[in-house]
Amino acid sequence: MTEKITFAPISYTGWGSLSYLTEEVQRFGAKKVLIITDPFLKDLGLTYRVEEPLAALGVTTELYTEVVPEPPLAVGEKLVAYTREHAFDLVIGLGGGSALDLAKLAGALAVHDGKVADYLNLTGSKKVSKKGLPTILITTTSGTGSEITNISVLSLETTKDVVAHDYLLADVAIIDPELTLSLPPKVTAATGIDALTHAVEAYISKNASPVSDALALQAIRLISNSLRTAVFEGSNKQARTDMSYGSYLAGLAFFNAGVAGVHALAYPLGGQFHIAHGDSNAVLLPYVMGYIRQSCEKRMKDIYDAMGFSSMNLSQEEASYKCVDELKRLVSDVNIPSTLKGFNIGEEALEGLTEDATKQTRILARSPLTLEKEDIFAIYKSAFDGVIVEK
Repeated sequence: MTEKITFAPISYTGWGSLSYLTEEVQRFGAKKVLIITDPFLKDLGLTYRVEEPLAALGVTTELYTEVVPEPPLAVGEKLVAYTREHAFDLVIGLGGGSALDLAKLAGALAVHDGKVADYLNLTGSKKVSKKGLPTILITTTSGTGSEITNISVLSLETTKDVVAHDYLLADVAIIDPELTLSLPPKVTAATGIDALTHAVEAYISKNASPVSDALALQAIRLISNSLRTAVFEGSNKQARTDMSYGSYLAGLAFFNAGVAGVHALAYPLGGQFHIAHGDSNAVLLPYVMGYIRQSCEKRMKDIYDAMGFSSMNLSQEEASYKCVDELKRLVSDVNIPSTLKGFNIGEEALEGLTEDATKQTRILARSPLTLEKEDIFAIYKSAFDGVIVEK
């Protein structure tokens, strides 16, 4: 059996790696650059660290700050139209997953015709067919993995869909943990659990391989042992560095092995209730893993060990139960609500959430346990009640 393993784009990692930006912009010969970024990063003055060195090269930059969390399709449509109307020759995404997803979308579809909606995975009729503008992605969070994946996620009326193609892969990714120092505790927690979910779901995925397994387990080790410190001691350099590397490795793992049930059920939470993606994953993670536990006991035992515990004297079944408990404890420890009630979601919403989650067939197909409609409802009900149940 042969497998395609993707390690793209060119990546610069580690403290101070932003210094490589000018070298890469020069390599592309760019003269007019669109910088897509979160508005609060402009307010923090962080965009200056990108604009100033480029200005010194004689490069013209333009800031585009109409970025919102969980960006709706309309935001993507407006940005792509704007990018097409102006003669940019390089796109930089600076920020969290929303900014980076939009930057990938703008860079890829700037050279295509039609609406963004035409390229959506579930309902679109057009395919991304050619390489777009050169794109450099600079992440300021440790969690989304967007800087190294080939998808752009957009919110629809009640759920989410993606534009996905290898032409959405950035040309360069810069993962500098120094840029995460100003990240608030709440965002640190949500994006950190998002990264952990990427690693966990990649490890249990039907598409897992020895390569993705190695990436996922090391990501779990780094994140599990540094997230609490990063949340409560935000200036801790080692914790921020470990989270940065953990998120990067988790991104590589899930880009190759894919994510599964947690993400499939999280998308409707974001679409219907505008809950941040990291929070959506966090509240569902222990309940999905608890429900599917019997289908991946050995792998959950491995995850438990990677989280820093010892399963030496435990059976696979015992270790898998403890793994679920520790995932739930970690979510609670970083102050993310542990039930759907904690996000003000009523029980009457569960049917609608279930309907939308069943449409995420691309993601659900990777679950080690086939999740039918009744299973999905049972997981939502479990997360609503705060009681872990299993198939």
